[in-house]
Amino acid sequence: MGFPGFRVGIVYSYNDAVVECGRRMSSFGLVSSQTQYLIASMLSDDQFIGKFLLESAERLETRHKNFTDGLHQVGIKCLSGNAGLFLWMDLRELLMESTVEAETALWRGIINEFKLNVSPGSSFHCSEPGWFRVCIANMNEETMKVALARIREFVRRNGDKLNRKEKCRQSDLRLRLSFRRMDDVLRSPCIMSPHSPIPQSPLVQART
Repeated sequence: MGFPGFRVGIVYSYNDAVVECGRRMSSFGLVSSQTQYLIASMLSDDQFIGKFLLESAERLETRHKNFTDGLHQVGIKCLSGNAGLFLWMDLRELLMESTVEAETALWRGIINEFKLNVSPGSSFHCSEPGWFRVCIANMNEETMKVALARIREFVRRNGDKLNRKEKCRQSDLRLRLSFRRMDDVLRSPCIMSPHSPIPQSPLVQART
């Protein structure tokens, strides 16, 4: 169980190794007496806890649906989920290349230019660049609308960059194919024949 706003977590396990590990780690992040008292009082109120968990689940479900729907409208996919405080959005198509360095560059653009606090997947040892974690539990409806508007603008700008890059890539590909066709022509028996009317250059002769 976790309390993100309080920066408090609880480990309840029958596994002695897990409990011992948690006990040792807790030495580096002790919870204040005031926070312990507040949480203990809250957890002791069964009626409050029942209502709180139900209301929290409903709000998170609504927030998750609204946020993912907004992302889907601009072509951003998310990992499927049915619970939790976070979601993973897929920005792989916005990477200039599939590397951690490209992911970091994209993340810096999100942070510095659009002021959106998201976490790159490399911070969580994701095996594939381009995934970003978003916390949906710490925003109200107005904040969510602002965040989605900024994400739409971010996707539009970076989509334009990728389109320009793709056009350059296609142009370069056509150029390489053109040179390849010329190379095939120069390698043909007709051209390589000593009786060819086309004079052979030193480059052509060196490759025969």
